[in-house]
Amino acid sequence: MLSHDRIWSALDALADRHGLTPSALARRAGLDPTTFNKSKRHAGERPRWPSTESIAKVLEVTGTDPVTFFSGLAGDRLPTQNAVPLLGMAQAGMGGFFDGGGYPAGTGWDEIPFPTSRDETVFALEVSGDSMLPAYRDGDVLIVSRGASVRRNDRVVVRTRDGEVMAKVLHRETARSIELHSLNPDHPPRLLATVDIDWMARILWASQ
Repeated sequence: MLSHDRIWSALDALADRHGLTPSALARRAGLDPTTFNKSKRHAGERPRWPSTESIAKVLEVTGTDPVTFFSGLAGDRLPTQNAVPLLGMAQAGMGGFFDGGGYPAGTGWDEIPFPTSRDETVFALEVSGDSMLPAYRDGDVLIVSRGASVRRNDRVVVRTRDGEVMAKVLHRETARSIELHSLNPDHPPRLLATVDIDWMARILWASQ
């Protein structure tokens, strides 16, 4: 039976088979990266369906025949290595890589295999330089989540509205400001006004 949930599951299954996130699948098909995001699957309480044009495009770029695609409507999922979007820390300070909510968007993202569920709030940032020593070295990859709750003493990545991106320890947070302690003892604590913060994400894991 053709249903809203099953056709979205079929698109997720197609992404899985090619080791892609739904966002990466959309980019590969020349669509807006947010086309298949979970936030786009409902408009309030009303379900939103993918267009036949978008389905046709992803079938073409993945070389998938319709029979294989629609087998996903029965819930068939092929287990593959999941992946998350990857971006350099320096690039993260530039415009065009995040949407208004602070989630990955636009082109220029790579991908890195990571065993996680299809959580589009999770992405990876690659450290460049030695400003985060001794905790993180040049080339280390940080897996961060915009959706994870953040508490005192958690390691976080913060992006300010003027494009500064930093990995710090959350020491204190109030309605008006946050106090961040540095991972590098040579750098003093930072006190930032909440209005000056674009987004903050908790560090879940680091490759070291």
